[in-house]
Amino acid sequence: MKKIIFGLIGAGGFGREVMPYTQMSVAKTLKIQADAIEIFFVETTKSTTASVNGHPLISLADFLALDADKYFNVAIGSGLTRKTVVDQVAGRALPLPISAPDVLVLAGNQVGIGAVMCPRSMITSNAKIGIYFQCNIYAYVAHDCVVGDFVTFAPGVRCNGNVHIGDFAYIGTNAVIKEGTTQKPLRIGRGAIVGMGAVITKDVPDGATVVGNPARPLTR
Repeated sequence: MKKIIFGLIGAGGFGREVMPYTQMSVAKTLKIQADAIEIFFVETTKSTTASVNGHPLISLADFLALDADKYFNVAIGSGLTRKTVVDQVAGRALPLPISAPDVLVLAGNQVGIGAVMCPRSMITSNAKIGIYFQCNIYAYVAHDCVVGDFVTFAPGVRCNGNVHIGDFAYIGTNAVIKEGTTQKPLRIGRGAIVGMGAVITKDVPDGATVVGNPARPLTR
């Protein structure tokens, strides 16, 4: 039997926050003992540092060259960058979710591959979430939300019910998204950026950056 190896791609701040519960989460998903898995930090380029926080750091090329059953996830905040990395890895390692032990995912939810759910985060009920979602500490997705692919929630995001969020959107720290309705969900567009502490009370167009309370388009 080949070795089982997991690579957490991204050794920056977010990756270092996620790593402490990665091995336990991967073991639970694979239904094996944690000590049967070899865990690496992985960066897309070579580094002069041999390890980070006690975990070996290797390049993506070296990770993909290892003769092992390889699994991975991406701990990088930018959804567009995550997609670029996922495309580089495609077919050469299998994605696994990462979830802290105190995450709550309640009833009737659908979550795509590659999610990272951080401590104290939550998905309540009947939400549909795309691939490679990142939900940072104390953030939540409430009932009947539809979240696209490669969406990022920074810490403390409060996404209330009946909200639709497009692919690659970034929702900043402590942003609050007002609840929509079944007939008219509140919509945040593809690639939109919601600033730190913003309060979203109406739809946000594709690619827009909004800030403030209530949130308005950022003017330069």
